Amino acid sequence: MRHVLIALLAAAAIPLAGCQGKAQRPACPPGKVCLEFGNDIEPGTLDPQKSNLVEEFQIISDLIVGMTTDGPDANPVPALAKSWEVTPDGLTWTFHMRQAVWSDGVPVTADDFVYAYRRILAPETASIYAYLVYIVKNGQAVNEGKARPEALGVRALDPLTLQITLEHPAPYLPEMMKHQSFFPVPRHVIEKFGDDWVKPGNFVGNGPFRLVSWRLGDKVQVVKNERFWDAAAVCVDRINYYPTSDVVSAERRIQRGELDINTSFVSNRLGRIDKAMPGYARRHVGLTTAYITFNKTEKRFQDIRVRRALSEAIDRDFITAKLLRAGQIPAYSFVPPGTANYSRGAKLVWADKPLAQRQIEARALLAQAGYTAEHPLRVELKVSNNTDTMLLTEAIQADWRAIGVDAPIAQNEAAVAFAAYRNRDFDAGFMSWLADFNDPVTFLGLMKSDTGAQNYGDYKSPVYDALLARGDNEPDPVRRAAILARAEQTLLDDEGVAPVYYQVNRNLVSPRVTGWVDNAENFHRARWLCVKR
Repeated sequence: MRHVLIALLAAAAIPLAGCQGKAQRPACPPGKVCLEFGNDIEPGTLDPQKSNLVEEFQIISDLIVGMTTDGPDANPVPALAKSWEVTPDGLTWTFHMRQAVWSDGVPVTADDFVYAYRRILAPETASIYAYLVYIVKNGQAVNEGKARPEALGVRALDPLTLQITLEHPAPYLPEMMKHQSFFPVPRHVIEKFGDDWVKPGNFVGNGPFRLVSWRLGDKVQVVKNERFWDAAAVCVDRINYYPTSDVVSAERRIQRGELDINTSFVSNRLGRIDKAMPGYARRHVGLTTAYITFNKTEKRFQDIRVRRALSEAIDRDFITAKLLRAGQIPAYSFVPPGTANYSRGAKLVWADKPLAQRQIEARALLAQAGYTAEHPLRVELKVSNNTDTMLLTEAIQADWRAIGVDAPIAQNEAAVAFAAYRNRDFDAGFMSWLADFNDPVTFLGLMKSDTGAQNYGDYKSPVYDALLARGDNEPDPVRRAAILARAEQTLLDDEGVAPVYYQVNRNLVSPRVTGWVDNAENFHRARWLCVKR
């Protein structure tokens, strides 16, 4: 964090003096409303079609909006779309757009969506989220170079009317349209600047805020976009987004009034936070599963006995109740509770067994796979360097050592860790998946054979893929839910992933901030927020 880190370390060394002293906030212009936002990590990009981290999405979604956006409670509300209709077969959607302009004054048109969807699917874009747009007719064929971009099922009927034809019915499409993968992008800017279009001075958006500056290791600054169609209803005039990977230091900055919001806090500090800052800690059951995936491009992890042994040995109850202590729930399935359009029931086959029995079974499975005290299994657990992750991965390391596994931990910056996951440069990786939209396919689709880079463990199952395809084409919601549950059970029976716990959304929010609504998806768009002066 460069020079910011120096200030944080100094504050950490004298927390009492810092808390009692005057808050050091950046000066806010007279008569303006400014929001200081702790956003966990440094964004890697602000290109909506090349982004894949929720921290990037937090900023991008304040700069660009699609046909729908997150309301205060994260439910989809119209954005660029004034209205839409769908044909009886559920395949063709027609969106009628409001008149809007990019932040440089150029009109936003349906052609911007056509261009955006072709761009995200272009093989040279190498978008990690291209698979989401496979829902559009011929999307996968375009992405794989088997069809021309013009074959994609998206058309501009006129400048303000967009028609999308899907591969299969998707009543949850308005939820998906909130996601950055379905955002428009400014063709006139990208064709001028290429990949440099996202740099300050070049960036053009259509959202409630516009990009002013981005100082790596310091902050991303945006200001209200006066050309936004609903600018009069936007309260905040300026936002500074800070990378705050040192969560304890961010907590102190919140307490001193330097930050108004931080998107995380250390779970086991909840008690002292509530005592020192009553009302600041905001918790809500989230649509997030923390899990371990094993790199199945490596031969040892192609053995289901190895994967099952490692998953069985993890003491999830200890991790959630004794280490994290903020309401996290042990996970024995991949799709979290509260997911819409689903009937839960799938779970790991050994889930109801006590830990001691599971440890015995794990040792036996490893022995059957050829791993003994004389020839132990070695598994490097690669993780990002946030406080909660380091705390619980040391517990997992101890659990694996208890069954004879040598388990060193490789700690990396988040961007480095996820780059390694994408490149399959890992043994086992610990990560979380936050729902992109509220439907089970946002979790289950992650493990499809053709998903690509975000199927980090390269799980492949024709049976699983076929069940997801059946679910996609089942119009009856009850039968669809049952089919998807069978798919999840297949994934769990294959030990395709090792779920560890269901996350609780944890934010620190100053009482000065108004308009904040806790929600399961944990999406909080700044256009709905304000700060008391």
